[in-house]
Amino acid sequence: MRKGLPLVAGVVMFFCFSILVGNLAGDLDAGAEPDSGNDYPIVFVHGLGWGFGEQVVGMDYWGGTDSIKEELEDRGHEVYIANVSPFASNWDRAAELYAVIKGGTVDYGEAHSQEYGHDRYGKTYEGLYPEWGEKDPQTGEVNKIHLVGHSMGGQTIRTLVQLLEEGCPEEREQTTGDEISKLFSGEAAGKVASITSVATPHDGSTIADDVDDFLPFFEDMVKSVSRFLPEDNQLYDFGLQHWGLHKEEDESMCEYYKRLFDSEVWETKDISAWDLHTEGAKELNSWVEAQPDVYYFSINNTATSERVFSDNHRPHITMMPFLRPFARRMGRTEIYGDPDWKENDGLVSLPSMTSPTQGSEDEVVEYDGNPEPGKWNKMDKLENYCHMSIIGMYRSVPMEVYTDLADTLSSLPVEE
Repeated sequence: MRKGLPLVAGVVMFFCFSILVGNLAGDLDAGAEPDSGNDYPIVFVHGLGWGFGEQVVGMDYWGGTDSIKEELEDRGHEVYIANVSPFASNWDRAAELYAVIKGGTVDYGEAHSQEYGHDRYGKTYEGLYPEWGEKDPQTGEVNKIHLVGHSMGGQTIRTLVQLLEEGCPEEREQTTGDEISKLFSGEAAGKVASITSVATPHDGSTIADDVDDFLPFFEDMVKSVSRFLPEDNQLYDFGLQHWGLHKEEDESMCEYYKRLFDSEVWETKDISAWDLHTEGAKELNSWVEAQPDVYYFSINNTATSERVFSDNHRPHITMMPFLRPFARRMGRTEIYGDPDWKENDGLVSLPSMTSPTQGSEDEVVEYDGNPEPGKWNKMDKLENYCHMSIIGMYRSVPMEVYTDLADTLSSLPVEE
């Protein structure tokens, strides 16, 4: 396992500070409340590196200067923004997401925490939607949710649904009686109506494979950025407290970052760097499967085009400048004998966004307005939107993508 995450940390930390300038605002008229087949809330889950909470300096992760949450609420949808660890593994993030939505103390699992050597329990949350999974006393219907995840967030919500639907045999074997979380017991099925991934590296990212080439520069950059953060570290949360990695009172931010990056946590497989690696994603895909009663959608976006006299790809002028070197590198990288991997959004290749394929038996269909449960319904490709502009960072968010999606999700049938 290579020490890769500090690079990704550097990339994302750079995003977090650079995207606070240069964003273009866009105005859209709010439409009428859609005719809905269900009124399940929509829960948005961020990707790698976002440790600022719902908003920082007037910027939303979901929408930039134009809040997707507010727009959808104006249209009659119930919306929640979930925040989990920026750098933890998908297993750990899924455990956190369960507690964030339902409420209670995060339980990472007895077997899992012993295997990797971190604390079993984490933070305690009031819950964004505590009635999730309960039966509505008036209708008798289960209170379900729709999950939408950007980038690594798409992997995280897939992992959550897998655990909800099937639990974990290792946790059931090692944890007795009432001590096991419902997330691992297999008693929490039927709580999620749909999953939507946005620019998600289902099959990993070749940039995650190559990060060691850039590691020294980015580690130094992140440590430099730390000098501008408040010493009480309230602005940014790495979310690795269950690993014992939190800032001590007598530490400077630079000292804390050095200890953080020198930690052995980055060498384990229980960390985001592994899940985003092509081999790590393949391993995740081998046990996280599309569930037959859940609807799956994938939103795919690219911002590169073929070069003249070559099938290599180069970044479009609309791509965030910082992403362009990565886009060029990916634009020359063919993997699995598939040249389509050269088309990318600056961090993720197009085939990886569509659905899990490596190590997976999930089926994919072209979405034609009639979604099929248990299969990946592939949406039309959005061109000239990079990895960050698809969520409103650097350019105005394509709000119609999210309003149309919300209407589609609310039109799905109510099923027990």
